[in-house]
Amino acid sequence: MWKWFQTLDAVLRGEVTRPDRLRNGTVEVPAGGFTLLVCLLGASYGLCMGCFAVFNRADPQFMQLLASAMKVPVLFLLTLLVTLPSLYVFNALIGSRLGGSAVLRLLLASLGVTLAVLASLGPIVAFFSLTTTSYSFMKLLNVIVFALSGGLGLRFLMQTLYRLTLADQSSDEASELRQMPEKNVRSVFTCWLVVFCLVGAQMSWVLRPFIGDPERPFEWFRPRESNFFESVRRTVGVLFE
Repeated sequence: MWKWFQTLDAVLRGEVTRPDRLRNGTVEVPAGGFTLLVCLLGASYGLCMGCFAVFNRADPQFMQLLASAMKVPVLFLLTLLVTLPSLYVFNALIGSRLGGSAVLRLLLASLGVTLAVLASLGPIVAFFSLTTTSYSFMKLLNVIVFALSGGLGLRFLMQTLYRLTLADQSSDEASELRQMPEKNVRSVFTCWLVVFCLVGAQMSWVLRPFIGDPERPFEWFRPRESNFFESVRRTVGVLFE
């Protein structure tokens, strides 16, 4: 397992995505190991999210710790499962010959970056859980933390996928790719990033609650209603009214 963390450290430092390391047309990360890392890092952040239900109830809901620790990794893995086919097709549209295995490893590396950032911000979320009683504030704080972590992870994905596409071409093709369709490549990837963000946001809504409303009893899932974006709008309204 220590080797997996060393590989994650190399990914974060950009060593794994250097041009000379991408010439074989894939990101050299262990698929199984990074899947486990995503689960461990996600669970650690989930524990920090669930702290609010422990610190802000007359009867602390320790079950929320377990629920959130399980749900955060599931959130990211389900989003990966739903959006992987679309990334493969979008990747093919720009003429890349990257196979399904290479695309999967790239996505796992991106999730590793995202969850590493997320886990590093977990203690801050736990701190605010201890020092505030505002449920609306905690919801917005977690949305911001997820958005920041996801943005950095997707930035890594976009840069590395573009480099992989260049590395996958012959030298003449790569020269032409740099000169002409860079804008088109980034446009295609940007479209996919929008899809990924929309799916991830709504997936989090389906799997809620993650924090635990202090005025409601503990529950593993809530009935389907409204959507993620409507909930954020209402939360902002409550917080600043």
